[in-house]
Amino acid sequence: MTMVVSTAPGAGPVLRFAPSPTGRLHLGHALSALVNLQFARRLGGRLLIRIEDTDLTRCRPEWTAAIIEDLAWLGIQSDGPILRQSEHFDVYREAAARLASLGLLYPCFATRQEIQAAAIPARLDPDGAPIYPGLHRGLGVEEIERRKAAGQPFALRLDMGRALATVSEMLGGSPLTYAEIDDALVATPVTVDPGRWGDVVIQRKETSASYHLAVVVDDARQGITHVVRGADLRAATDIHRLLQVVLGLDAPVYHHHRLIVDETGRKLAKRDGDTSLYSLRLRGLTASDVCRMVGMDVDNILRPFTCL
Repeated sequence: MTMVVSTAPGAGPVLRFAPSPTGRLHLGHALSALVNLQFARRLGGRLLIRIEDTDLTRCRPEWTAAIIEDLAWLGIQSDGPILRQSEHFDVYREAAARLASLGLLYPCFATRQEIQAAAIPARLDPDGAPIYPGLHRGLGVEEIERRKAAGQPFALRLDMGRALATVSEMLGGSPLTYAEIDDALVATPVTVDPGRWGDVVIQRKETSASYHLAVVVDDARQGITHVVRGADLRAATDIHRLLQVVLGLDAPVYHHHRLIVDETGRKLAKRDGDTSLYSLRLRGLTASDVCRMVGMDVDNILRPFTCL
């Protein structure tokens, strides 16, 4: 599989902030972007902006422009070309083809209604969604070709059992782990359990990539050394580490930061318009105000920075 690394100048640590353009950035995004900036500065590295817009039904160009505008208002610009995932579907197809060549993918023609009807309510993935019940895992070649010839849409799912066996063989039976760094940059090994996700989607029916595939491929080809993201994505690292091993990709170290939640304890979403950076800006707040609102050290984040 061909990997094209970012042509941004300089070596050393590389981080990324990777929002999806489905709406305006809110305080939760501001926290994540600022934590990324803080880590990049402490490490003497670069921070790249990536636009994760593979969902062509929900992502819109005007939201991409708004995100870049909001980040500039916060004092954040990309230290290299901005990667837009919608421009690189061929790269994700190539990665999926590699997984298919290893016998790790299978087509699933089931509709959402069929999956929900067959799912076992007690079997939930870490996000709280029913685990895929394996409806089409055992479809024969003739039946698959018949359905394809009939024009039935399908997703490509990861055969988790086979993938786990493949990874175990590649690692010589050693556990699959990743390095989690804390605020003091001290690393702790974390053992992952991809099996709790079931047969995840690798290629959606609508596009040639799922979040899991695209993020792993892009982290590798952009040379990302440190992935800093919210704690809500901690469990997803299980899948990402599995894909990195199978595809032969280098693993970054990870830091999963705290989340901004509302008064009910629910994490913020783009539908929470009153917390959007745009609405706060219209109310006359400054980037320093936003830093304080999310509990960041204003002086250490927004002051001019000189690499050591």
